[in-house]
Amino acid sequence: MTDTWIPVESVPAESAESAAVPQERRIVTAVPGPRSQELQARRTAVVSAGVSSVLPVYIERAHGAVLEDVDGNRFLDFGAGIGVTTVGHTPARVVEAATAQSRDVLHTLFTITPYEEYVRVAELLAAHTPGDFAKKSVLVNSGAEAVENGVKIARKHTGRRGVAVLDHAYHGRTNLTMAMNYKAMPYGTGFGPFAGDVYHAPSSYPYRDGLSGAEAAARTIGYLDKVVGAADLACLVVEPIQGEGGFMVYADGFLPALQDWCTANGVVMIADEIQSGMARTGAYYASEHFGWTPDLVLTAKGIAAGFPLAAVTGRAEIMDASHPGGLGGTFGGNPVACAAAIAVFETIEEEGLLAEARRIEATLTAGLERLREKYDIIGDIRGRGAMIAIELVGSGTAETSKTPNAAAVSAIVAYAAQQGVLFLSAGTWGNVLRFLPSLRMTDELIEDALGVLDDAFASVA
Repeated sequence: MTDTWIPVESVPAESAESAAVPQERRIVTAVPGPRSQELQARRTAVVSAGVSSVLPVYIERAHGAVLEDVDGNRFLDFGAGIGVTTVGHTPARVVEAATAQSRDVLHTLFTITPYEEYVRVAELLAAHTPGDFAKKSVLVNSGAEAVENGVKIARKHTGRRGVAVLDHAYHGRTNLTMAMNYKAMPYGTGFGPFAGDVYHAPSSYPYRDGLSGAEAAARTIGYLDKVVGAADLACLVVEPIQGEGGFMVYADGFLPALQDWCTANGVVMIADEIQSGMARTGAYYASEHFGWTPDLVLTAKGIAAGFPLAAVTGRAEIMDASHPGGLGGTFGGNPVACAAAIAVFETIEEEGLLAEARRIEATLTAGLERLREKYDIIGDIRGRGAMIAIELVGSGTAETSKTPNAAAVSAIVAYAAQQGVLFLSAGTWGNVLRFLPSLRMTDELIEDALGVLDDAFASVA
């Protein structure tokens, strides 16, 4: 495979894979390199300091599971734009569909003059979200906007105001979603006042609380009954696997028990699948792993492979509670983004990407278990599919065995970046290392990254 780059749109779809970025790690300069440093200097003059970057290398092109920066360095991408490029960077089918659509219609605004692509995305969402009941959707631009609309729809349907979320949750950066987040820094500090009628209920954290699903659910329900009151609660919004909270996987039975309580009390239970949906966990939606059928499902990130698109999908009677004109927005369901989303669904099906997510889980967790045998600071390994995390803790005595070790995570992320592997941190205490690769990440690339990770742990130890 050569290093010569040909724009994907200039070659047939079947040859796009061979024309793109070589799928290998390569470091040829310091990280960041001289051109990235030049761009960083330009950036500081014109971009808000509030917009920070994990790694200030400037990406020139990307394909599959690899990023290439302006200095020619190639990085194995275990972040995928925080779960956006699930089907890979610049996948040929998506690029082709978006390019073709951009030649036909760029924008009309669906609430003025509609188009088929929006309808087709809603059909695909109805077919693939959990539940065999009648469903409807509204398309919007971002995950936070999906959360806001989900809450708005639940309030309209129930006539209630209260919104409940779980500890360690993350739901966005808008005013309402900042109030819904568990962790203030960096998402909410100094940006208040925030929206009211938001309640934070205890969650399930098996590694730290030791509770069964039934016990954790009883604790959560007790809080909702006593502190909030079901009669005032419109919705409970839950990530089936928490993202920023550290890829938390709840104890078995926790989510169905909460759904049973919500149904019995007329509360809309909403699955925030913004990071965990669209095949990432080896199922279309992570809710499926836990026997949970939510009332509403929120989709974003991976739905359009990088084009801005998000959705609220759910029970038709709840979605139809809004009056005509109550839902929508200027760019929501843009035709190019919709065309990309249709191609994403096709890619998942035709290329068997659900199985690829399960393959990644098997390879990655086996490698992480090997590392846990060597390094006792790996306290927990958890997740599903291509959404795996390790929680790092103190080493040595029983008193430090579960002490959050954020310093080790920071050091490992920095070390790996210098070697050409992009990892991300997470967790309430910053002590979780998360692995969120595209489903194009091969076993060979995973093993390469695990070797770098081993060296990083050795350097920390």
